Amino acid sequence: MSHRFSRRPFRTPGGALAMPLLAVSLIAVLSACGTDGLKPLKDAGPYAPVGVKTSEASVDGLLVGHRLMAAGEYELALKAYYRAAAHQGMTVDTLSAIGSAKLRLGRLGQAESDLRKAIKIEDDFVPAWNNLGVVLMETGQYGEAERVFRTAYALDSGQSAEIRDNLRLALAKLENPAYIPEDESDFVLVRRGTGEYLILAR
Repeated sequence: MSHRFSRRPFRTPGGALAMPLLAVSLIAVLSACGTDGLKPLKDAGPYAPVGVKTSEASVDGLLVGHRLMAAGEYELALKAYYRAAAHQGMTVDTLSAIGSAKLRLGRLGQAESDLRKAIKIEDDFVPAWNNLGVVLMETGQYGEAERVFRTAYALDSGQSAEIRDNLRLALAKLENPAYIPEDESDFVLVRRGTGEYLILAR
């Protein structure tokens, strides 16, 4: 027995036509799409999809790290430097900054490794040379520290009084390993700022 399908409009139990209701519903949905009915993803706030660039992610990790270093928050600074490295790659700036933060945290072996890597990338990068010298002084390698400070001082054309003082203290230690500076904060770290070298007291 063959089945026949009626072409008459479907009626609801109340007798009204269903098709006009469907048309009205579609028009309402389309109207919502054209206005504020559906909000764009960028307005999703904290629930935005992973990978969407937020204002926090756009902040320069190096700048944040430098401020944290100056505030004595070395562990947080290191994390900021790692974030900078994730965005910028392991550049001479990020490696030098990471090495300097590790030096502050007493991770001398790791700091030395990172600073030497930075110098391999850019062998005339003054902050990395200077900060490597500080690491070498901390580990009692006074002879190499003196040569490293001398290199930093030459590359800087003798413009940095802080690097000159580091070299002077290294020479004093080399001549007399028992020499103790009057101020234990005499050795300083150097980082690259905007157009100049900024000093971070030890």
